[in-house]
Amino acid sequence: MLVEKEQVVIKSLQECMIVCNHCLNECLAEDNVSAMVDCIHLNRECIQFCSYLEQAIIRKSPYAKEFAEICLSVCEDCATECKKHDHRHCQYCAQICMECVDACKSFLES
Repeated sequence: MLVEKEQVVIKSLQECMIVCNHCLNECLAEDNVSAMVDCIHLNRECIQFCSYLEQAIIRKSPYAKEFAEICLSVCEDCATECKKHDHRHCQYCAQICMECVDACKSFLES
């Protein structure tokens, strides 16, 4: 059974994956997709690392803390890239990624 702190971080990871998927899809629909390539790549990385961490927490992996450190870094990078773009989906994605960073930090402190 997952403890409350684990449930909180998993919820944040899931929200981050959903929002990054939305951002990625919206970036692909932009008129100038080539300007969005870095954002698209970082969204994909963020989705993958959030998924890795979610699974590590669920299965009580001894490597969950290491995954959290990497996930935190990837989410920060994704947020930084998304903040560069004026699109509403990118700005929202940056916000959610930073909330995920905070959740990862809280998990690391537990």
